[in-house]
Amino acid sequence: MSYVEILKAVFPLLEGADLASCVAVCKQWRDIAQDDYFWKCLCAKRWPSICKRPNPPTVTYYKLYKTFYKHQRQQTLLPPRLSFDNLEFFIDIWTGDKLIFSEVVSGPVLQTGIKSPPPGISDRLRFHLEGPDYKMILPVEPRFKAPLGETVSVSVLVGRKDSNKVACIINKSVFDYIDRTAYRAMAFDYLGFSPAHPFVPGIRAWISLLFVDNKNDSVIDVFGIEIDFCDAAKSRDEVLWLLDILDWK
Repeated sequence: MSYVEILKAVFPLLEGADLASCVAVCKQWRDIAQDDYFWKCLCAKRWPSICKRPNPPTVTYYKLYKTFYKHQRQQTLLPPRLSFDNLEFFIDIWTGDKLIFSEVVSGPVLQTGIKSPPPGISDRLRFHLEGPDYKMILPVEPRFKAPLGETVSVSVLVGRKDSNKVACIINKSVFDYIDRTAYRAMAFDYLGFSPAHPFVPGIRAWISLLFVDNKNDSVIDVFGIEIDFCDAAKSRDEVLWLLDILDWK
């Protein structure tokens, strides 16, 4: 198989960004990589129906792909209008109708996290706690125990000190998923946003009970509580902007 034949066999397997990089290698690669057949294959993955026409709707499929493909860029946020110094989080956890945990947590406390993870946790959870990623974690001291044989539910409200308004993050959601490899029990709820932001898609708020291995499968020994919004908000500023557009009452 010749050098050119190898390239023609490999190029259809590439993603758009990689094929575009091949265009910049040299003249020979550019001439091969700009073959419209390769770009038609890429367009067919993204917009299958448009490739059912005998001819592309633009001059070439290469131009079509280049026009409508958007690279995911890291957006620069403006400074948030909220501050964790101005926020309080109201966390309540029940076993059935019995309240087993109830705390008012200031915003800065959630930023402190857990500096020294306790013994008896998995390597996976330890790596997460000690990692550089942004986290909102409340150390629980003294610890509390939650029975897995009963319904354990949670509510989380957030309050603003400047306006005395409150918004709901989680409303009586049940911890119905236990990840024993990560030593966490999880619950979630969909955030409710202000009517001023009607087109914000459904975003879930997650809360996790972080527990140690107490050799008892029926009870978890909770040493921390973590709140996160997954990919919707992965930094301090992104979390503050997300909280800012909640439906404050």
